[in-house]
This record gives sequence, structure tokens and C-alpha cells, in this order.
Amino acid sequence: MSEPKPGRPPRAVDVAAAAEVSTATVSRAFNNPEKVAPAIRERVLATAKAMGWMPHAAGSALARRRTSIVGAVIPTLDNEVFAAQVGAMQTAFAERGITLLLSCFNYDQDQAVHDVQAMLARGVEALAIVGEAHRPELFAGIRARHIPYVVTYSHRPGSPHSCIGFDNRQAFDTIARHLLNLGHETIGVIIQPTAGNDRVAARLDGVRAALAEHGLAVRPQHLCEGEWSIDFGRQSVRAMLATDPVPTAVVCGNDYLAIGALLEARAMGLSVPRDLSITGFDDIAISRQLDPPLTTMHIDNHEMGRRAANYLLACLEGGQPAAVPPLMPTLIRRGTTAAPRL
Repeated sequence: MSEPKPGRPPRAVDVAAAAEVSTATVSRAFNNPEKVAPAIRERVLATAKAMGWMPHAAGSALARRRTSIVGAVIPTLDNEVFAAQVGAMQTAFAERGITLLLSCFNYDQDQAVHDVQAMLARGVEALAIVGEAHRPELFAGIRARHIPYVVTYSHRPGSPHSCIGFDNRQAFDTIARHLLNLGHETIGVIIQPTAGNDRVAARLDGVRAALAEHGLAVRPQHLCEGEWSIDFGRQSVRAMLATDPVPTAVVCGNDYLAIGALLEARAMGLSVPRDLSITGFDDIAISRQLDPPLTTMHIDNHEMGRRAANYLLACLEGGQPAAVPPLMPTLIRRGTTAAPRL
């Protein structure tokens, strides 16, 4: 059994000599293991492990014309909803020996373009991207490489992209109708910035459409756009409650904003929902632990990630998967909504 020369890291030829096989067999044992007899494959792998040798990733990818890398482009990992999607995708890809490369573009469209270009340069074979509101060159670059991609957290009718998500406009139309059916007419909205965010813009459109059918509208003083934080929720509800007329209900763009609104309303001595109804969105874990528990909309983010991964895997295996039906958000009626006080 030969050994590598002192001071030199082991090479494939050293593994081959030690395992008494050809270098081609060593390559196949790692890149096409199904083509190597089990006993020989195990001997090669054990020898390589003992010698501390691994195949060069770039060379292996070139030989197989595969990188086994898929990219996910998300706004942030600070919000657990995106972490849930990524976790589900990671699990599905890992089962197929595929590595998930992650980018957080922090709601910066230029950063998103840069990150996608960097992923393409590294040979990603497929991409999952949160949202449609990206610069045209981002999608043009993907199409130029002829790799499959999906847009997540959106399922807009007429979208030119393969979408894995839900109809944001319809979801917030449902939330607004819930409040309207309870008898609310003066409704405020606390929401993330709509600029450059197609999902948030659609949510605001959904609220406005539902109110318009009842001859109502969101007054300018009752619309607050800002960061998706508990602090901004607190600041916004305090500002709204200083206006005339005072809103009797507030629609929040996510649960963090709603938690802030709830905390501030109670700090101001108001009773929720008797004095103010509040709705959230996402149904994060803490929303059901609040006092009172938060009325919100549940989204199965794990299922979204699983569907996105399965769609891309089908594409990578040479298939042409059918369009994925939209996820259906579920309104969870809890303790923060009720009829307005007379």
C-alpha cells in the first residue's frame, strides 16, 4: 500500500493505490456511486476517509456537469416565516444530496441582483426567490442561464413566473371583511413599506378593495408604513389613536406589528378588543400566547418551502411539473377582534 509523500496532501492517485483500484474507480465511487460494486465502493470511501481525502468540488461538478447547488433568495432571516420556508427546503434538498445556498438581500433590490448574479456564477442549478418585485435584470439573468426558478410567498393571477405561495391581495381582503362583518367602519392599517415589495402592496390593495365595496376607505391619518417591528406597531397605534375619528380596528401587515399595537393599546389603558380590534398575519408561535390571543391569518410556511423544493427537484430531474396551486391562508379568529363599542 503506497502512502503520499511526507508534507504533501493526499491525492486521488494515492487513494487509488491504497485501495488497489484505478483513479477512475475512485472518481466514480464519489460521483456515480451506483456504478461501483458495493464492496469496492465501501473500500474506496473508507480509504479516502482514513487518508483525509475528499474530491475537489469544482472538478467533481465539472466531471458530472452538475454542481448539486440550489439557491434561495429571501429578504431576511430575522422573520421566522422565511426561516421556516428555508428549513423545509433544506430538508428536501439534503435528502437528494443537494446543497442549499442562501442569500438575505435585506429588502434591497440592488443587493438581490448582486446575490443572484453571484449564485449564477457559482453554478447554482435552480433558484427560489421571495417576491416578484425585483429588477428586470435579475430574472433576465436567470433565464439567460436556462435554469429553473420559482417565486415564493406570492401567487398572483397572471404572473409570468412559476409561483409557490398565496394570493396576498385575497388574504387581506378576507381579513378586512372579517372586521367589516363585525361592524367596524373606521379601520386603520399598519403595514410594511409597499415600495419595492409586491406582496405588501397587494395586501394593502386587498384591504382597500374590501372597504371600497362598503363605500369606505382607509383615511390617510390611519395608514402607517414602516419597518416590520413591534416598536413600529406601538408607535403607529399611538399616533392613530390621537386622530379624529379614532379607528375602532387596525389591520396589521404581520404579527410583529400587531403585537406592538396590542401592547401599546393596553399601555394606553384600552381594552382589546372592546375598545380596539387588532388583526395580524402569519400566525407566528407567540401570537396564540398573548393576552388576549391574536386574531391572525395562518400560512403554512413549511409547506410552501416543501412545494418549492419539490417543484425545483422535478425540474432538475428533467420533468415539466404542472403549476402548483396556491396555498390557502386560514383566518384564525382569536381574542383581539370583536364588534365595536356602541
